[in-house]
Amino acid sequence: MTKPKFYAKGRGFSQRHRHKIDPSPTNTPTYRPRIFKTAQTLFLVYKAEPLIYNCIVVDITQSYSNQPLHAEVSEIIKSHSENKTDIRNVAKTLIEWKNVRRAIDLGCGYGWFEEVFDKGPELLVGIDCLSENAAVFTRHAERAAKKAIFIRHKLLKTIDFPSDYFDLVVCAYSLYFFPDILQEAKRILCNGGALLIITHSESMLEEGKRFFDFKNLRTIIENFSAENGEDILRKYFQHITAVNYNNSLVFHRGDEKSLALYIDFKREFIRKDADPDLVRKTMLQELFKNGELRLNKNDKIFLVKK
Repeated sequence: MTKPKFYAKGRGFSQRHRHKIDPSPTNTPTYRPRIFKTAQTLFLVYKAEPLIYNCIVVDITQSYSNQPLHAEVSEIIKSHSENKTDIRNVAKTLIEWKNVRRAIDLGCGYGWFEEVFDKGPELLVGIDCLSENAAVFTRHAERAAKKAIFIRHKLLKTIDFPSDYFDLVVCAYSLYFFPDILQEAKRILCNGGALLIITHSESMLEEGKRFFDFKNLRTIIENFSAENGEDILRKYFQHITAVNYNNSLVFHRGDEKSLALYIDFKREFIRKDADPDLVRKTMLQELFKNGELRLNKNDKIFLVKK
């Protein structure tokens, strides 16, 4: 079938900003686009195939589709972090914001990184597989940028924007879901542009390894982790800056509700390896027995220049 063409335009979009968007995966046989417009924003939402990588169907939408829960867990991480410096603020110091006119966030979620985005870009695009994130992402993006676009799209190997188009590409806790997108990320970056990546350590939830073998979780994170990220990036980029972010989540007696919510949020990551309810029960028992539970939250920031 002939795929329809979409144009991002709204009040104040100049001809220079008007660009064709074809969000459908190349090999998707059918999809049903739905278009939502506001004066400043265009939403593109359509049905796509399940994300498959390394023969693993990664179905995490149950966690990330609940935006209020996602935001609540972000606050739990913030309040229980031993490192009180927000990792987003560390990442922001690496970016030359005066050079950012157009930016795109791959796997943007509800706009977690956009909450702290510096004001000034002319255009801020978010791509995510969940339409539930559109409204909240857009609210954060419109605060920072003159124009905002949300596109519902499962990132496989293509990004339907022109080459040399964006000054900044962001992948915050998302690249391990679609590591094959790096070639495309490089293509859409303009010369001198920056790719910012925040990712987990392979030691994530290592405290539970005494009780459970999180093989599937490790497989996902190892697609692009703190440990192997630089080697993967070397295939595409030469100028790489890496910053370790050492952290632990610390829970004490009385924090049982927060710990339970944090583990429940990870259930779609771990359910292929263990019963999430049993994992939660075991970790709560460890907290009660020891009075304190520390979870590894070491992450890493990469900034690469084209």
